[in-house]
Amino acid sequence: MMRYTMGRLISLCLSLIVASIVIFTVVEVVPGDPAAYMLGVNARPDTLAALRSELGLDMSLPERYFAWTTGMMQGDFGQSYTYRTPIAAMIADRVWVSLPLALFALTLTIVIAFPAGIYAASRRGKLGDLGVMGATQLGVAVPNFWFAMILVMIFAIKLRWFSAGGFAGWEGGLLSGLKSLLLPAVALALPQAAILARVMRSSLLDMLGEDFIRTARAKGLSRRQALWRHALRNALIPVLTIIGLQFSFLLAGGIVIEQIFFLPGLGRLIFQAISARDLIVVESVVMLLVFVVIVVNFVIDLTYAAVDPRLRLRK
Repeated sequence: MMRYTMGRLISLCLSLIVASIVIFTVVEVVPGDPAAYMLGVNARPDTLAALRSELGLDMSLPERYFAWTTGMMQGDFGQSYTYRTPIAAMIADRVWVSLPLALFALTLTIVIAFPAGIYAASRRGKLGDLGVMGATQLGVAVPNFWFAMILVMIFAIKLRWFSAGGFAGWEGGLLSGLKSLLLPAVALALPQAAILARVMRSSLLDMLGEDFIRTARAKGLSRRQALWRHALRNALIPVLTIIGLQFSFLLAGGIVIEQIFFLPGLGRLIFQAISARDLIVVESVVMLLVFVVIVVNFVIDLTYAAVDPRLRLRK
């Protein structure tokens, strides 16, 4: 297990190094000068040069990359070009919206997908299976922003049970904050739950066709008992992969949903930074999200070893 963990840690570090180089390179090759954007087209050359020096834009690309990466390792993400405030403080303010939203949506995804997938697998070819598969096909086909607009029209405009946008904040209590995030979380969760339910069903059906399940049935277990005692745990490996990827998507891919519901999260921060050509904010937030994605995948790999002993015992 220790050798397996060390191998995963080395892979994590290498992935972070490569990701930082790619992110920095891609953002820096985008045409345009942030200083010129901030001062306007009629800015004087000396004023422009002074601002570029103040922002550190006059350094060479390797120097800027080294300063950026070493600062992040020390918890210093730099200073925003536009707002002239520490990026770490901006991220800290926004992450308390995006992280609870992602966790809320992931919880709803699991709560919906697991029972649906298990139910469909236990009734293969029957009406219940066909109904679940039809619903999941619709969930996969329809984009989450369409679900978001439908939810706003029904529950915010017509029924007026929820606000159409904005975030009440956690100062008013946990229930108040969760109520503000409920519609966005549902909009994010429904398509992901459809995907996860289909993966759960497919994985369970594969397990139910294995020899060890037939042996368990031959020893007297019913199909239901074999499914819950033996097939479900072995079917979780591909499901865990999807859950890890979905959490990463829910945290980093909620830009459109945050725009629809006017949520002050990381996705909206990235959108605003791109619009203002605040490149240092874009680099830092994207790198943070990539770090979260890689760490989540690392945790999923360790969970594999806990679920499947063959991984931790492999030489």
